[in-house]
Amino acid sequence: MGFLKTTLKVLGIEDFTLSLIIIILTLFFLLHIFPQLYQKNPSKPPVVFHWLPFIGSTIQYGLDPYKFFQKQKERVKKPLLYKYLTFLAWKYFYFYFTWKKNDTEEAYTHLTTPVFGEDVVYDVPNNVLMEQKKFVKTGLTIDTFRAYVPLIIEEVKMYLETSPIFGKDKLSGISSLMKALPEITIFTASRTLQGKEVRNNFDASFAKLYHDLDGGFTPINFLIPWLPLPKNRLRDAAQKKMAQIYMDIIKQRRKTCQHEEEDMIWNLMNQNYKDGRKLTDKEIAHLMIAILMAGQHTSAATGCWALLHLAEKPKYIKLLLEEQKRVFGDSLDNLTYDNLKDMELLSYVIRETLRLHPPLHSIIRKVKSPIQIENSPYIIPDNHYLLAAPGVSSIDEEYFKDALEFIPERWKYEKNTEDSEKIDYGYGLVTKGAFSPYLPFGAGRHRCIGEQFAYMQIGTIITTFVHELEWTLPKDKTTIPKPDYSCMVVLPERPSNIEWRKRQRN
Repeated sequence: MGFLKTTLKVLGIEDFTLSLIIIILTLFFLLHIFPQLYQKNPSKPPVVFHWLPFIGSTIQYGLDPYKFFQKQKERVKKPLLYKYLTFLAWKYFYFYFTWKKNDTEEAYTHLTTPVFGEDVVYDVPNNVLMEQKKFVKTGLTIDTFRAYVPLIIEEVKMYLETSPIFGKDKLSGISSLMKALPEITIFTASRTLQGKEVRNNFDASFAKLYHDLDGGFTPINFLIPWLPLPKNRLRDAAQKKMAQIYMDIIKQRRKTCQHEEEDMIWNLMNQNYKDGRKLTDKEIAHLMIAILMAGQHTSAATGCWALLHLAEKPKYIKLLLEEQKRVFGDSLDNLTYDNLKDMELLSYVIRETLRLHPPLHSIIRKVKSPIQIENSPYIIPDNHYLLAAPGVSSIDEEYFKDALEFIPERWKYEKNTEDSEKIDYGYGLVTKGAFSPYLPFGAGRHRCIGEQFAYMQIGTIITTFVHELEWTLPKDKTTIPKPDYSCMVVLPERPSNIEWRKRQRN
């Protein structure tokens, strides 16, 4: 300390507090700021400038990922580096989704395994995951979709008639879509994929378990998974209880051999791995939890955004009703899965909603070994995480005219935005699609296998709403709510109300 004082005195600085501040600021500049401004290693991607060490741009990115990328637009023509995270621009998405040296399992397992359970999804090697995806996809057939449509109609109509949100015996009102759509999607998904036993339990204890389990799906658990939070304790207890419920259902089915209708549990009970081994009851239970949790938020978000956009532009509700009458008449009893595929405007509405609001704003992979970026000098080091936000390109004027406007009919004239080339990663042929600026369901080996089910589920929900209700935004609202990026799935800000009136028919 004496040497420090003497040195400062020689420099003409005698106030020790002031001198300490100067030293700290100098060290901060030399160790944190200077390396960002002058990178020695040309193989490293440019750094996203940030004032805060360790935290970096995390808060800025988390508040609005798309705004972050747009602000960095000139720089994100290259990859951007922050500490152990590399942000990728759209031109690198093909590399991101298809490169074998990046790993999804290691990126997500600490978040998903406590929720889904062990020995499934990201808690197993990739080749086993591909087999499990194939098992699930086997249960998502055209025949099952045909059987599911009337079940979804029944659930939605019952909800509109009996739920407190829309009010029993009410003819009009103002209701929150952010309350209604999550419940509708979970009821319809449980009634179709999960089976009668699960749906019948969902109004009671199962709903509480679902809520506690869902509490584990938070960004903080991705960053710091080991925190002993009360939500995590509830999550762990709920996971064990829910898994036991599924295993009891499976045990009872094996005992009675009753096979009343087709659902995913029956499908998984009859699947074998390549080595001949059947799935254990525990694996089936954990896969059923994964199916329940993974699809609920994304479908709820898409359905909610679609109904909000229709409320903002009710002319499309009128056009959808006219389309219904042309395709299947006046009665919902006539609606079939094949009818859904014939309703072009409905398809355009869903696609346009997904373009403006892809459910996941950010997707992450872990680098297993150094990766040379194609046609660039940049090398991504191992143990880094790659982050991509596919939704950025889908609202870019470079690829879509009037990109921020909800214009469903654009899809009538829009050229096919997905590559036609297909590849089998072990669970059936899927479109590569990674060169497209429109990637709401991802691409590559981890492309969502529930895409067709989601279109069927959301399409049936929207069709039932249009058939049963008229709705607009409340009179004090002129635009739809802003996106809430604090969750892992992009939801509209609460309460997301609509003003509705039940259609009167003779």
